[in-house]
Amino acid sequence: MTERVVLAYSGGLDTSVAIGWIAEETGAEVIAVAVDVGQGGEDLDVIRKRALACGAVEAEVADAKDEFAEEYCLPAIKANALYMDRYPLVSALSRPTIVKHLVAAAKKHGATTVAHGCTGKGNDQVRFEAGISSLAPGLKCIAPVRDYAMTRDAAIAFCEAKQLPIATTKKSPYSIDQNVFGRAVETGFLEDIWNAPIEDVYEYTSNPATPREADEVIITFDKGVPVAIDGRPVTVLQAIQQLNERAGAQGVGRIDMVEDRLVGIKSREVYEAPGAIALITAHQELENVTVERELARYKRQVEQRWSELVYDGLWFSPLKRALDGFIAEANEHVSGDIRMTLHGGRAVVTGRRSDKSLYDFNLATYDTGDTFDQSLSKGFIEIFGLSSKIAAGRDLEQS
Repeated sequence: MTERVVLAYSGGLDTSVAIGWIAEETGAEVIAVAVDVGQGGEDLDVIRKRALACGAVEAEVADAKDEFAEEYCLPAIKANALYMDRYPLVSALSRPTIVKHLVAAAKKHGATTVAHGCTGKGNDQVRFEAGISSLAPGLKCIAPVRDYAMTRDAAIAFCEAKQLPIATTKKSPYSIDQNVFGRAVETGFLEDIWNAPIEDVYEYTSNPATPREADEVIITFDKGVPVAIDGRPVTVLQAIQQLNERAGAQGVGRIDMVEDRLVGIKSREVYEAPGAIALITAHQELENVTVERELARYKRQVEQRWSELVYDGLWFSPLKRALDGFIAEANEHVSGDIRMTLHGGRAVVTGRRSDKSLYDFNLATYDTGDTFDQSLSKGFIEIFGLSSKIAAGRDLEQS
């Protein structure tokens, strides 16, 4: 029986060439799988037909936008997930979504191997292969660019020699990955970290320096889930899409950073994630109102570790699953409304209200009606600082 390989297929030159390339290198039949996580571009059926025309024995396409939003982006919102306190895990979240569909296709078609288009230098190779091995330990993984020296020039030559039905146009100066949660841009002149980004790098966001009227929005959450925008019910996907449009129009969500890749190098990345940043900002503030202090403090530690695990490709790991349970519990009372002003590249919270609020006006006020018993503070401070006071006394005696 002929071996079968499931290929993560985008419809572009590299993965189209990879169909025939893999067949020649391994003698296997190739099944192409394309997953729509809101990246835009060509119609899925067009992509499916192109895969077949390039030699795939089977081609599957999956509209996974809602699945991606609800099962992957939503946990990141609940976790306030920002790798290195800045990056909302745009690409890292889409990989396990795609992995799930690749593994399902491999089981369905009896494939022994899964292939992807990653290089040996980035994080995505780890995210794909660690995810695949977690869901299906018996599957093998190959990467034509990494494993079989399938360079861009070689891919174009192969395409022309085989007369494949795909344009071999001049490559963009950037490497771009995008989905509904955001857009990642790297390489080209951005590799010189002194060079500032230029406007043609951006697609999801307008120039924040351009004068325009501010946009005020009210986001409603129920147990950490965005359920309405300005009082109108939305799905998680719709919340992201609407805020991509509204926050993006105000230039919100532009990020230019040098980040620590899992493979040990530092990489300059430019991101734009207007909906993600607006939702995480709103969610963080609603937690400030509704989550008890010690739980909130500990959750911030969990958020950092959760973000690192997802960035590093360990979405399906036991620790990540365990932290999911903690994060779900911590969001139990994160319900209410957050009012934000979107303007000049910033999403600024201006109002909060919640039936689950822990904010007590009478305890907080300095005016008439104050119910905070200030006479208790003197003794509290004495006991709270006692251990430090004793240690300081010892140090003074010994100095």
